[in-house]
Amino acid sequence: MMTVKDYAVDVKKSINEVLDKCIELGISAFNENDELTEENIIDLDNNLNFDEEEDIVEEIVEELANKKIDDTIKLEKFTKKDYSSTEDYSAKRKEMYKNKEKLISNIPNKQDNIIVYKEGMTLSSLAEQLQENPITLIKKFMSIGAMLNVNSLVSFEDAELVMVDYDKELKKEETQDESNFEKLEISDIKEDLEERPPVVTIMGHVDHGKTTLLDTIRKTNVVSGEVGGITQHIGAYQITFNNKKITFIDTPGHAAFTEMRARGASITDIVIIVVAADDGVMPQTKEAIDHAKAAKVPIIVAVNKIDKPNSNPEKVMKELSEYGLSPDIWGGDTSFVNVSALKGTGIDKLLENILLISEMEELKANKNRYALGTVVEANLDKNLGPSVTILVQNGTLRLGDPIVVGSTYGKVRTLKDDLGKSIVEALPSSPVKITGLNGMPTAGDKFMAFETDKQAKVIGETRNEKARFKSFHQDEKSIEDLFNAIDNNKKEINLIIKADVKGSEEAVKHSLEKINIEGIKINVVRSATGPITESDVILASATNSIIIGFNIKTSINTLEMAKEKKIEIKEYNIIYKVIEDLELSLKNMLDPIFEESITGHAEIKKLFTFSKVGTIAGCGVKDGIIKSSSKVRVKRKDDIIYDGNISAIQREKETVKEIKQGFDCGITLNNFNDLKEGDIIEAYEMVEVKRKWK
Repeated sequence: MMTVKDYAVDVKKSINEVLDKCIELGISAFNENDELTEENIIDLDNNLNFDEEEDIVEEIVEELANKKIDDTIKLEKFTKKDYSSTEDYSAKRKEMYKNKEKLISNIPNKQDNIIVYKEGMTLSSLAEQLQENPITLIKKFMSIGAMLNVNSLVSFEDAELVMVDYDKELKKEETQDESNFEKLEISDIKEDLEERPPVVTIMGHVDHGKTTLLDTIRKTNVVSGEVGGITQHIGAYQITFNNKKITFIDTPGHAAFTEMRARGASITDIVIIVVAADDGVMPQTKEAIDHAKAAKVPIIVAVNKIDKPNSNPEKVMKELSEYGLSPDIWGGDTSFVNVSALKGTGIDKLLENILLISEMEELKANKNRYALGTVVEANLDKNLGPSVTILVQNGTLRLGDPIVVGSTYGKVRTLKDDLGKSIVEALPSSPVKITGLNGMPTAGDKFMAFETDKQAKVIGETRNEKARFKSFHQDEKSIEDLFNAIDNNKKEINLIIKADVKGSEEAVKHSLEKINIEGIKINVVRSATGPITESDVILASATNSIIIGFNIKTSINTLEMAKEKKIEIKEYNIIYKVIEDLELSLKNMLDPIFEESITGHAEIKKLFTFSKVGTIAGCGVKDGIIKSSSKVRVKRKDDIIYDGNISAIQREKETVKEIKQGFDCGITLNNFNDLKEGDIIEAYEMVEVKRKWK
């Protein structure tokens, strides 16, 4: 509940605009102090115009300036086709609210036959839950070979065996705790399960065509008339092929995005690894294979760029077989499909393979329970606040459902599919964008929908408190690490990271933190989404930080302030370039490595002593060159009797800077006169050598 005035401030609209829209929608609100219900707010969110036209025009102007867009797409954007009838959507929304049914709760019901096992549980605690005499329980444990007393700690495995005698089922506490829904045990009966679309992650080397492949799949397999809607990036997409849906998770393809790849693989059913037929296996390809294998999901290899004259699919198959991906045509268990993402060749066969594997995997979900799933991406909308792309993995998410996402909570105020079309519900395997949360979640966070606002609020606040507690202890550790770094006299480089979306921000941050250059610590002072601001520049000035921007633009005012304060701002749109530049900067911070280079030898033939000068050694240069700037050692048989500098070199009556092999000269050493005929003067220099990096 909120007043018209509060809502107008929240969405950056005038009170009159909101009131006019209320009249249009039949909402009983006539002045700024009238209260709006949650349903009223959802209606307004889905019907008010939030300057999307202006955003589209700005985007077109920018793309026209860059000359990267054709006339067809320009026309589609200017006309801004409406992909769903407003009247149809309104009718569906009203029908949904009118017949909104209670779904199956994800919160476990207390059952008499369930015993909850807590970490560190004693025998007496277990006896209390069972309402059993502890002596009787001790005997039960003795029968399985466990000698315990009433105060002994009970292992889960032993307790599970004993529960069989009581016809009870033992469950770990975390699987029954609704506030820890990442580990919550969800059990569906077979009759409730229905086939769901497969979730596919495409991985591969940065230049092997992953993005082109995904774009080609999307543009050739969306409903006619909706192609123009493919203009926004939400991190997940759904297409229809042979009357069946397939969901794609768009994780970045180059090696540095370890975190985002791992996140993608954790929610995926099938992984497609893209390898260029003209290039073969690259380091990022190996990384993708490792992630897919760790996720224990089927792998399809898309051998891309077969249209190129120098393509060699056989080479790709041979190379990948060395990493355990044996081609099916060789009798192996990995599907290999030759494709050209640029020309669309082999795309249908690739999608057929996805559906075939999906059918074999028997992917199912229960649409009749409250939704559970994962955050794919999150960013801040200037009008609606946190805008979050999520993947529904089980259950159905509906407009107006109370929801907890990570450590944030709220109510689903807007619900849009991957084409930006407003919908009233999202079924399993659907990627959707929602608003209505009280904070910004993190990519990879789990979410769960609830029956009531009260449930969502209580669980959301509980999770937030746990997250704050965990963060507090992590901060303590990082401060301790900082002092250790200071004590060990380590060098460090401070960074401020700003990115367009949460997923990119995390990937950049984690990738940079994993850089390991000897003796240097990377310290991320701030990491957040959104443009680089003057506040960031002030912080950078105070902490001597470099500002790194990823996929964002910096305002002229901010750039001018940065120039004034001599703060370096580096902007990138490819992660591996960030890594390369930072590694180079770190390597330049290291102390140089010097190696000794012997330049020549001179033998002392005769000594001359002068009161004002000291001893002058008459020498003949045996090899190389002796320079007055060189350091020298005096060797007597096997002993070094002096290591220091030359005071002067004389050739006949002239003082010279150097003397070469075959010439005689007089050499005077700094503060050393204990020389003998036959001593060898060895000249050397300390030369800086280039470091060898693995």
